[in-house]
Amino acid sequence: MASVAVVTGANSGIGRATAIYLAAAGYSVIGTVRDRSRATKLGTMSAERGVEVDLVELDVADDESVRRGFEEIHGRAGPVDVLVNNAGVGGNGVVEETQPSDYLDVMNINLCGAVRCSQAVLPGMRERGSGAIVNITSVAGRVGALAQSPYVASKWALEGISEGMAQELAPFGIRVVIVEPGITKSAIFAKSVDYPNTTGAYEAPYQRMFQMYATGIPIATDPFEVAEVIHHAVTTDEPRLRYVTSWGAAELIQGRERMTDADWVALGAAGDDDAYYTRFEELFGLDIRPAD
Repeated sequence: MASVAVVTGANSGIGRATAIYLAAAGYSVIGTVRDRSRATKLGTMSAERGVEVDLVELDVADDESVRRGFEEIHGRAGPVDVLVNNAGVGGNGVVEETQPSDYLDVMNINLCGAVRCSQAVLPGMRERGSGAIVNITSVAGRVGALAQSPYVASKWALEGISEGMAQELAPFGIRVVIVEPGITKSAIFAKSVDYPNTTGAYEAPYQRMFQMYATGIPIATDPFEVAEVIHHAVTTDEPRLRYVTSWGAAELIQGRERMTDADWVALGAAGDDDAYYTRFEELFGLDIRPAD
């Protein structure tokens, strides 16, 4: 009998690619989506690759929806062997301009959504003494990405919970994996263009943040490369807790590890964009200057 994998947020990007990749690798895959009618591209891509991804409607932000969804999953497919907590949203804003309710909304999806889904599968995994939970965080879970305070908060929190889960679940033979993508081809970027700018004082941080993505999106990593990393992470005989993938992630994480805190603060204090982009390249090895 094929192992059962559940991928949340399977409608697009990394979630869609992972669902299709795992199905091609022989898993019985269930992708969760908020609206089945909007998953037409998933259906088309699955058919093109000769695989099947079953769908269950589920909103990770809602307790009752998760309960009902996993009740359906367990009834239809049986025990879950692999859970990929991928569903998530972006969140732009500097601290002064971001309402606490905005933080809570992003945290409810990116953090609490992963908790809800993990709680739905863990009793069965504990009973069997096996299983894997993959939490998709972000390079922004390791580096305090500029002007994305709600998103950063949620991903740093998910990183911390994941570290704790890894120790909590090790005695039960359950593998915990953290995948930290950089810029990957995904619809999330097209949906994350709003920002508060209520004071007008933070034009430079917002501009520099958007310029980072303007540089990376045209050369963004194919999400199927991330899916391959996820498959390796849950099947390898030499598992690791963390896997860094996609454009810019390794450079940003390694660069921040080499930097002093004083260097980090000084980067933010750069007086003009040219000075910022020059220092950014010196620290991270990434040229994000606007094209001429």
